[in-house]
Amino acid sequence: MFVLICVGIFLLHASLIRLPYFWDEAGYYIPAARDLLLKGSLIPLSTPSNAHPPLVMTYLALWWKMLGSTPAVTRSAMLLTAAFALLGVFRIARRAANLEVAIAATVCTAVYPVFFAQSTMAHVDLAAAGLTIWGLDSYLGARNRSAAVCFSLSVLAKETALLAPLALLAWELVCPWASRFLKPPICIRDRSWPVVASLLTPVGVLALWYTYHYARTGYVFGNPEYFRYNVQATMSPLRILLALIMRLWQVFGYLHLWVLTLLMAWAMTRPATCDGDVERPRIALPVQFVFGVVILSYVVALSVIGGAVLARYMLPGVPLVVILAVSTLRRRVRAWRWLVGIVCATFVAALFTNPPYGFSPEDNLAYRDFIEMHLDAEGFLEARYPKATVLTAWPASGEITQPFLGYVRQPLRVVRIEDFSPEEVLAAAQERARFDVVLAFSTKYEPPHPLLETPRWWERLKARFFGYHRDLPPAFIAQVLDGNVVFSEQRQGQWVAVIALERVEEARLQRR
Repeated sequence: MFVLICVGIFLLHASLIRLPYFWDEAGYYIPAARDLLLKGSLIPLSTPSNAHPPLVMTYLALWWKMLGSTPAVTRSAMLLTAAFALLGVFRIARRAANLEVAIAATVCTAVYPVFFAQSTMAHVDLAAAGLTIWGLDSYLGARNRSAAVCFSLSVLAKETALLAPLALLAWELVCPWASRFLKPPICIRDRSWPVVASLLTPVGVLALWYTYHYARTGYVFGNPEYFRYNVQATMSPLRILLALIMRLWQVFGYLHLWVLTLLMAWAMTRPATCDGDVERPRIALPVQFVFGVVILSYVVALSVIGGAVLARYMLPGVPLVVILAVSTLRRRVRAWRWLVGIVCATFVAALFTNPPYGFSPEDNLAYRDFIEMHLDAEGFLEARYPKATVLTAWPASGEITQPFLGYVRQPLRVVRIEDFSPEEVLAAAQERARFDVVLAFSTKYEPPHPLLETPRWWERLKARFFGYHRDLPPAFIAQVLDGNVVFSEQRQGQWVAVIALERVEEARLQRR
């Protein structure tokens, strides 16, 4: 099964394997893995440490040591982790339901846009999700040592993976009490110390990593700015409520997940179908409760902490929702295979078509559009203005100063601003002498044809709590900075442009 999954996802991702690095890959994970490869340091040296455990970066450094540090090697290595995660989905679905549900749920998960896009990306979330699923499968199978190992590896991939074993530990304590009031029984088994020990092991493993990180850096949870953004700045009741709504949407509705959720809700109104005289079985209630506890823990905890409300953070919970939904369809609808096919078709459509609301480009193939447009713009910039000083924002500022990211052959000089909002562009206009050319691009996705007009109050809330802003279009930036748009490209609500200041263009024409 692992070989079949590998072949399938490598074929599906063949056109993406050689893409340069995108956004957070370039900002943290690739530099961190590179520091480990070149300098042997588990703590990043070329970028401020976020205290993320080093398992994924170590994994990438080992692949680079054997095959070279190219994007193709990186993306191939991450595809193997995606295949491993999908095999975990298959195993736990087969354990919870049956072979048919396992195959259907694995296919649905593989083509779900967020999982598909993250499968080749050098982030830690998919690896942590896969190890969490394997740990959960071991927990359900009463393989305590295996559960301890998988959950410990998951927290070494990403610290928030601790949510799953802690949620299961809490359930182990609460379940016997709750069972007194609920029929039929809802506990997997009687509580035992080996089970409790297996769920406590990852706590100790993560504590050891944080102790090491503190000894090396003086900080437990990453640099102060990172801790402020992800913990201190999120402690507002209104923000927590808004984030909770967004997390629920990401688990049950985001990028056509609502199709599967609505079909599941509709199927629940129908009686169970029969094979002969026997009703098709449902997933056992104790297993459903375990799935629900894990999903709920991620929804609630990541509504309280985490500055960026990114969909990839919910990857441990989404496959569990898919398994529950597919099992419900099979139990209650005879034509369930056709419905699963429709769901997969809507997921594939969401891969290629951006939604009519704001979203992160890393959640579908919009990230490919972003990379390809930046390759075009930065190739033009490098060919035409190789000695210019460029005004731009992250991540382009990293793309044109660090050739190992795959965008340019030689680094260019950069003046960096935060984004292309009116405030930042007007501030840059006061210092035009510091730069010659502007590399402008959309730092936030804006749907070209939004489903609904965004209310002013919602924009203000997003700006207050989630870093929202509107980028000025290229023509306005050129007008404010007294320049000309010499290159532009746009795809499905994203754009990039090169703007040369008039004095630079005049000097260039005189030289010709």
